[in-house]
Amino acid sequence: MRAHQQAEATGVRLVVGCRLDLRDGTALLVYPTDRAAYAQLCRLLTLGKGRAGKGKCDLGWQDVVSNGQGLLAILVPDAADAGLAASLHRLRQDFGNRAYLALTRRRRRCEAARVPTVATGDVLCHLPQRRILQDVVTCIREGVTIDDAGFRRERFADRHLKPPEEMARLFARHPEAVARSLEIVERCRFSQSELRYQYPDEVDEPGQSPQQKLEQLLRDSAPSRYPDGVPDSVDRQLRHELSLIAELDYAPYFLTVHTIVAFARSKDILCQGRGSAANSAVCYVLGITSIDPVRSGLLFERFVSAARKEPPDIDVDFEHERREEVIQWVYQHYGRERAALCATVNRYRCARSAR
Repeated sequence: MRAHQQAEATGVRLVVGCRLDLRDGTALLVYPTDRAAYAQLCRLLTLGKGRAGKGKCDLGWQDVVSNGQGLLAILVPDAADAGLAASLHRLRQDFGNRAYLALTRRRRRCEAARVPTVATGDVLCHLPQRRILQDVVTCIREGVTIDDAGFRRERFADRHLKPPEEMARLFARHPEAVARSLEIVERCRFSQSELRYQYPDEVDEPGQSPQQKLEQLLRDSAPSRYPDGVPDSVDRQLRHELSLIAELDYAPYFLTVHTIVAFARSKDILCQGRGSAANSAVCYVLGITSIDPVRSGLLFERFVSAARKEPPDIDVDFEHERREEVIQWVYQHYGRERAALCATVNRYRCARSAR
């Protein structure tokens, strides 16, 4: 995302992609050409990481082919041997005009390739000075110290970004391979600015939209909060919030949080919504929070605003002794392939903040 932000600021178009090291030893660079191909790549990475566990990825060639629609594939070979010829045949057969062969100073062209070559720097860092940091990353991966890394360290010191004129000099015998990088850039038209908030529907009743389901839940829940009837001020606030929720298509998210909270309460697991969600009358009526925002004069737009253009964030605390019950229920209810734990990483950019 930081690269996307810099691309937006500088006007330099960002080409998104990744390297795939397959279980048979094949190495590929893959680049999505459009939004649909980016979705395929995300699905492919989810598949591989789901199989392998934390920090690893387990993918085979057929996985890439099955999820490779719209992806450009660049084969990164180890040597120009019989294995390369077989890999090139497979690549050409399954990817057609979306197949390329990486050409580097250490990986020369296979004359029988019949696959377009593209010059690459086999880059691991952006500046030569970052070589030592690359060695540190290698030691972390291998679980050794710098002194004991030996040949596990990168053998070549030139795996950094080079200016165009330097690439042209290095590959003077293959100018078409240098020019082909621009061809790939032109074919890859996907931009992260195309991504939009998409939340899965959570409606059990066929033919009922998430917004209709949310409004029904509010009607059913209102008497528990207002036994003598919903005050006019609360009714106006609910209508205002529902209008904005409908405009931004956030109803499915509210339904998910309500479902999880309802499960916890059904098992007498203490839970409480907090933070800016307390500004929402919808959250209060649904039982997610316990403060009436209308009576307290709280501003809903501090929680959800069309101007901010970002989805809401409903924080819910669960009693720590039984939090695991809720987590396991979420996995069971939504499926382990559709639910995940997320972690946040705090970075301190100056010494003063780190104290």
